[in-house]
Amino acid sequence: MPPASSRASATHAGARTADPSPSELTELTESADSRLAPGGPGFRKMSFALFAAGLATFALLYSTQALLPAISGAFNVEAGTASWTVSAATGALALFVLPLSALSERFGRRTLMTVSLSVAVGVGLLVPFAPNLEWLVALRAVQGAALAGLPASAMAYLAEEVRPKALIAAIGLFVAGNSIGGMSGRVLTGWVAQAWGWRAALAAVGLMALVCALVFRVLLPKPQHFTAGSLRPRDLARTVRAHLANPLLCRLYAIGALFMTVFGAVYTVIGYRLVEAPFSLPQGIVGSIFLVYLVGTVSSAAAGKLVARLGRRGALYLAVGTTAGGLLLSLSDSLYAVLLGLVLITAGFFAGHAVASSSVSRTAKEGRAQASALYQSAYYLGSSAGGTLGAIAFHAVGWAGTVLLGLVAVLGVVSVTLYGSHVARVERVAQIRRRVPATSLIRT
Repeated sequence: MPPASSRASATHAGARTADPSPSELTELTESADSRLAPGGPGFRKMSFALFAAGLATFALLYSTQALLPAISGAFNVEAGTASWTVSAATGALALFVLPLSALSERFGRRTLMTVSLSVAVGVGLLVPFAPNLEWLVALRAVQGAALAGLPASAMAYLAEEVRPKALIAAIGLFVAGNSIGGMSGRVLTGWVAQAWGWRAALAAVGLMALVCALVFRVLLPKPQHFTAGSLRPRDLARTVRAHLANPLLCRLYAIGALFMTVFGAVYTVIGYRLVEAPFSLPQGIVGSIFLVYLVGTVSSAAAGKLVARLGRRGALYLAVGTTAGGLLLSLSDSLYAVLLGLVLITAGFFAGHAVASSSVSRTAKEGRAQASALYQSAYYLGSSAGGTLGAIAFHAVGWAGTVLLGLVAVLGVVSVTLYGSHVARVERVAQIRRRVPATSLIRT
C-alpha cells in the first residue's frame, strides 16, 4: 500500500484534473462571454438607447392614427381614405425593411439605425406642412421607408451584442419602448390637436422624436461583435430563401402578421368609434385612451418570464386568449367595458409580439438581420392590412365588423400555433424511434 502522503497527493491531483460540473461549465462560459448582460457595463446604456429608438419609431410611425377623425374632417374624406396616412407608412416600412437590413449587414447596425432615425425625424418635421391629403400620404410613405432601417437592425444588434439568456428581456425592453412611443405619441397628438389642431400635433411628435434620436446616438454602445457581410444580391437572395424554407420561421412570421392585423384594425378605428354616439368623446380624451399602451409595456417586458414558465407556445396561447377576450368585451356600449377590452387587447398583442420576435432572433443562426427583417415585413404588412380593412369594415357594418376581422386573425394565430405543436410532437416521436431499435419498440 502506498504511503498516506502519496495517497493524499494522488487525491489532490485527481481533484485538480476532475471535469467541472455542468453548472460550473455554464458559469465559466458566461464569465468568458464578452457580450452585454444585465448588471454589466454598457447594458443599461444600450437598454435606454434602444428604448428611445423604439419610442421614436412608434411615435412617428403612428403619429396620424389618433388624429384620423380630425384628418377626415379637414380633408372631407371617409375613414378608409384617411387611414392611408397610417397604412402608407407601415406598408412602406414593410417593403423597405429587407433591403435596408442588407445595408446593415454591410455598414453596421448602429450606423444604419442612426441614418434611418435621422431621416425619419427630418421628414416628421416636414409632415405638418403637407398642403393636401396626397402630399400627407406621400410624406408618410417616405417616413415609413426611412424607419424601416430600425426594427430589424435593432433585433440583429441585440442578438449579436447581448448574451442569449438576456435576449428575450432585452428585446422586451425594446418592444416596451415601442409601446410607450405609441402611447405618448397618440396622447400628445390628441391633446395638442384639441388645443391647436392636427398640424401642430404632428409637429409636436416630430420634436419629441428629435430628442429621442439624440439620446439614442449618445448612449448606444459601439458594436463589439459585428462582422461585415456582403452586399451581393445573390447572397441576400440565398439567405432570404433559407429563412423562408425554415418552417418555424415562417410560422413566426405568420403569427406576427396576424397579431398586428388585430392591433392595426383596433387602434385605427377606435378613435372614430369613441367620437361618435353613444360616447361622443372630445379629441383630447380620445388621445388619452392610448394610455392603455402602458399595459403593453408591462406585458412585453414580462414576456421572458411567461416563456420560462409556460413555454413559447403556452405564452402564445395566453396572449391569444387575452386578445380574443378583449375583442369580445369591446363590443359593449359601456365605456368602462370598452376600456377594459382595449387593455386586454393591448396586453395580449404586446406579449405575443415579444415572444414571436425574440423567437425569430434565437432561431436564426445566420443572417439574423434578414430573419428579423422578414418578420418585421410580415408584421407591418399585417398592420397596413389591418388598418385599411378595419376601417373599411367599420364604415360598412360598424365596430362589430372590426371585431370580426380581429377574431378571424386571432383564430389564424391559434391555427398556426396548433400546427406548430403538432409538428413538434411528430418530430419528437421520430427522434425517439431513431434512437430506440425497432425490435425494442415491437416488444413494448
